[in-house]
Amino acid sequence: MQLKSILNHVEPLKSFVYKRARIIEIDGAPTVIEVEIEPRANGRPICSGCGKRGPRYDVQSPRRWQFVPLWNIAVFFVYAIRRVECPACGVKVEQVPWAEGKSQLTTSFRWFLARWARRLSWKETAEAFGTSWDAVFRSVKHAVLWGLARRELKDVEAIGVDEISWRKGQSYLTLVYQIDGNMKRLLWVAQDRTEQSLRGFFEFLSVEVREGIRFVASDMCKAYLNVIAEQVPKAMNVLDRFHIMKNMNAAIDEVRRTEVAELRRDGYEPILKHSRWCLLKRRENLTEPQAAKLDELLKYNLKSVKAMLMRDDFQQFWTYLRPSWAMKFLDSWCERAKESGLEQMQKVAKSLQHHRRLLANWFHAKGAISSGVVEGFNGKTKLTIRKAYGLRTPEGIRFALFHTLGRLPEPEGTHRFC
Repeated sequence: MQLKSILNHVEPLKSFVYKRARIIEIDGAPTVIEVEIEPRANGRPICSGCGKRGPRYDVQSPRRWQFVPLWNIAVFFVYAIRRVECPACGVKVEQVPWAEGKSQLTTSFRWFLARWARRLSWKETAEAFGTSWDAVFRSVKHAVLWGLARRELKDVEAIGVDEISWRKGQSYLTLVYQIDGNMKRLLWVAQDRTEQSLRGFFEFLSVEVREGIRFVASDMCKAYLNVIAEQVPKAMNVLDRFHIMKNMNAAIDEVRRTEVAELRRDGYEPILKHSRWCLLKRRENLTEPQAAKLDELLKYNLKSVKAMLMRDDFQQFWTYLRPSWAMKFLDSWCERAKESGLEQMQKVAKSLQHHRRLLANWFHAKGAISSGVVEGFNGKTKLTIRKAYGLRTPEGIRFALFHTLGRLPEPEGTHRFC
């Protein structure tokens, strides 16, 4: 079977024909295959501006477009593009079916690179298929813009809102995920973690979609809570259990650091040395050395141990089935925290009481929403950013995240590997 027959099968071109295919071998340069393309006899070119056929104005010098490689050999289409004398647009270059705009990559190759960029890092994708990192980025951007223009936003009942740090220097992104039982995907990426960052998402949605949102999982960020209450007042805002316990662990660590400084200043034995993780981790997750260290610490009357025991006691809060009983336990725990004499735990108690109503929603929505999905997405988000290393702008990160996590639609194509 000739190469032209294969190309006619996998990449048929209306109004054009494949002509001569030749192998180009130059000393010191990789081997490539060039496939010449010509218009069919009496075929009139299509204006790239309005999409209508018109008379030929002239023919330009041959151009090359990179196609999907064959047998690890780079393939290029070669074609002398025509210009159209269009009555509406003036003199324009013609529209060709294998590429778009001024791109030097065929559309098939762009989709080929974009799909492989989900599996490999962008640098590895470029090296594997004989192209540049920039070509992979442009391919991903093309795929994302195509998918965003065609994705359907309907029947969105549960969303998760969170922020991540994507580079040093307090650079944050606001992320919104759909976390329904049958559909989990990234819906929104915005720079910073301000009210406007999240408000843009709700303003982007149609009124019908916005009114269909029943649950929102978020942390205790004041900016997010304000926007959620403003934009979807009928939705149940469920505080993220992960972030609540994360704040409590941060308080324990602050108690530990303060106590370490006090013991050092007073000349006591550094008993808290190497104790951070045995205080912060759940007991079932401790290693043997960490468990032994914790057993040693429990023999002393330490503020750090007291804070840890208060954290362990609070875990009972999540086991209640009825919101009324959970709220009674919360009130009791907060009273004990206030009487503990630990300033850091008192701040935690104050924050929990301030968000008491939203904490109760966790029990009202139990089984219908899982904040663990949001944390799972955040882990994939950080992995995606690492795989696309080389990006330095929020826009580039946005394309990378939507490409991997957005579950965007794609056209059917021959060069898909599943």
